[in-house]
Amino acid sequence: MANDYSAVSHWRSAFDESGLQKWAEELRAQLPAPRVSLGLVFMTPKFFSHAAQVLEILRVHAQIPLLVGCSSTGLITGAEEVEEEAGLALGLFYLPGAELLAHRFTQDKVEEAEGPEFWHAQTGLAPDQVNGWLVFADPFHLDCDSWLKHWNEAYARVPVLGGLASGEFSEQRTQIYLNGEVHEEGGIAIAFRGEVALASVISQGCTPIGETWTITRAERNLIHEIGNRPAYQVLVETFNSLPEDDQKKARGNLFIGLVINEYLEEFRRGDFLIRNLLGADPNSGCIAVGAFPRTGQTLQFQRRDAAAATEDLSALLESARKRLGEKTIFGGCLCCCNGRGARLFGRASHDATAIQDLLGPFGLAGFFCNGEIGPVGDRSFLHGYTASLALFLKK
Repeated sequence: MANDYSAVSHWRSAFDESGLQKWAEELRAQLPAPRVSLGLVFMTPKFFSHAAQVLEILRVHAQIPLLVGCSSTGLITGAEEVEEEAGLALGLFYLPGAELLAHRFTQDKVEEAEGPEFWHAQTGLAPDQVNGWLVFADPFHLDCDSWLKHWNEAYARVPVLGGLASGEFSEQRTQIYLNGEVHEEGGIAIAFRGEVALASVISQGCTPIGETWTITRAERNLIHEIGNRPAYQVLVETFNSLPEDDQKKARGNLFIGLVINEYLEEFRRGDFLIRNLLGADPNSGCIAVGAFPRTGQTLQFQRRDAAAATEDLSALLESARKRLGEKTIFGGCLCCCNGRGARLFGRASHDATAIQDLLGPFGLAGFFCNGEIGPVGDRSFLHGYTASLALFLKK
């Protein structure tokens, strides 16, 4: 798939140096733009031993000044998601007026970091010099939650999007790519500067149920009271108020949605951070969640299944289409949870097809993740079962 600003393709064969050279040259020829600004590459573990050679072939023959990406068990190009077939995906993007800067970080740096100024010094960038970050990281040798907490403090209200690599789970081995380098730990953060910004669509795969409530007593990850009543009681009443069919769908699929920005006049999809409902105790009346909610925070219970995930993605894409209006989408990167795809929806290419139908056509490259990164409100979070879409737009 190609347009005036992007070209993407999927290589399905084994490693073949001359074949890859020709493939890279042909893909570059599909891009009418005068030059490539950014290349995104994603490879399945079958290519681990050849990864450095592949990167060099692509850089030279597709004329890529900045090539970044990571390993994955599943690949995304255009409207297609390939979950089982080994290969590699390449996206070429012309981003007029963009200034791109890649920064590599490691667990050592995360442990060394003290305050926002540390990261400003490391990257050479202040918050007002960055429009957004696109990040690929290793989930096995990096404390991603700590890194992202520090990054949010260093670059407040600057969107961070991307995902954690997948690869050989039994060996806890992934790869991160930067130009010709192959790394098996740490991460790469690409700063989008100049005339190109990142817009996000973060679909966490849930649909809200019941009404919104205010948390009136919370302690660490326990919610004791909602609306001055035992939290367990509110949860049970919410579940029992659902139609019988929805109760069946919700059983075992209940989650918590927490509002991040309480200053909004009303709360819509995308305003809630979805977290696991870990347990509920009828005796104490409290519920345990996979977050640290605060007293006064707005909450809404959520249901996650294939139908809810379809509804959520469609609604968020439609909202994005209206919000973006006539803006040109130069291209995009889709980071999808390994738990989505055919496993969740029963068919391949669900998310990529929906994106192209509502926002396309444009060049889309991406991969299936061990965790997805994207903003909710004015902060970025690590998600699960999420489709994190980064759109490259004129600022």
